[in-house]
Amino acid sequence: MSRNVDCIVLGAGFVGLGAALALQARGRSVVILDRREIAGAETSFGNTGIVQSEAVFPYTFPRDPVEIAVAALNRDPRAQIRFSALPAMAGALWRYFRASAPAPRERSGQALRALVAGAVAEHRALAAAAGAGGLLREGGWIKAFRTPRGQARGLAEAEETRPFGVAYVPLDRDALRALEPNLSDVAIGGVHFADPLTTPDPAALAASYLALFRARGGVLAEGDAARLSQSGDGWRVETPAGPWAAREVVVALGPWSGAFARTLGYNLPFFLKRGYHMHYAPRGNEGLSRPVLDYEKGYVVTPMTRGLRLTTGAEFARLDDAPSSAHLDRLEPFARELYPLAERRDAKPWLGRRPCLPDMLPVIGPAPRHKGLWFDFGHQHLGLTLGPISGRLLADMMTGAAPFADPAPYCLDRFG
Repeated sequence: MSRNVDCIVLGAGFVGLGAALALQARGRSVVILDRREIAGAETSFGNTGIVQSEAVFPYTFPRDPVEIAVAALNRDPRAQIRFSALPAMAGALWRYFRASAPAPRERSGQALRALVAGAVAEHRALAAAAGAGGLLREGGWIKAFRTPRGQARGLAEAEETRPFGVAYVPLDRDALRALEPNLSDVAIGGVHFADPLTTPDPAALAASYLALFRARGGVLAEGDAARLSQSGDGWRVETPAGPWAAREVVVALGPWSGAFARTLGYNLPFFLKRGYHMHYAPRGNEGLSRPVLDYEKGYVVTPMTRGLRLTTGAEFARLDDAPSSAHLDRLEPFARELYPLAERRDAKPWLGRRPCLPDMLPVIGPAPRHKGLWFDFGHQHLGLTLGPISGRLLADMMTGAAPFADPAPYCLDRFG
């Protein structure tokens, strides 16, 4: 016999947790279904740990032909290309290139800002309710520059965000070293974004949000989203512990969302940017106080519970392509020039998959051909940042409340 709830949420990353908690706050009963039966075990586990309140403009495809050529030859350290994956990704990447033009980029920035502006407050509220305020740190993060050219470009990008209300402080070498004295002189300056929050342990933060969900009566069930089926006017999913039934379902499967949506007849231009991380011991008593991006090389080093975490930029590959240490191996020499890194602490690089759509905006809203089916995925590099706030927007829509932001930019129909 089925156990009945108001909603089944597929996926227990930060996006699924955010949706489940927001629905609970509006009086809905919720079960989260995840194949791991733990929170934040996939993409949410391995991020840079930044709640990016400054993230107005998304990461875009290069427009300059020289930059494209350098990246295509795998000579740009910010990206790594698996050439065997390109035929399968070509259509989505072409649309990504087109969406990176100035006018659509501006539209994406406007839409992204509507979500990002509330991300910090939403995390603060959840962490406080979960008794996990200690897992969110003040102090923001830094973009560090190696060359005058990089500095000029990075400052220009920061200036673009000022009309959106983003605060930042330019740093010369002395000011940078005052904030992070253990960076080497390879860095000539930077930009400090002081408003974002950071966490030293994304997995622990996800676990605290799951504990809050359970304390409010929610259930995390182990199961496979592929066992979902329509049942009368609602939905049913089989699990090893028995079936669950609900009027509504939220798809928050992160990098697996595109393939899952395709089984239901929704063919989206979905692609992945994969990323790796490695933890390092700090050199001696040296360390960092906050995440620092090596701007021109495209990776971040964050002080984490386990050590200094180096998180790579984007590897363009298919979902199940075998992991490779190539990207991390290219970046590590640059990192050792700039940061106080000692020995590796992980046996091998960790691999995560960032779910992307060409305009770098998520899909948040109803599936038009299936009653009671809702989508909440495609958060690219910002799953941690946007999980709770996109859950709030989705819950507004699902419960008939006035949405705090216009949901139109995130609707599925924008892809035709």
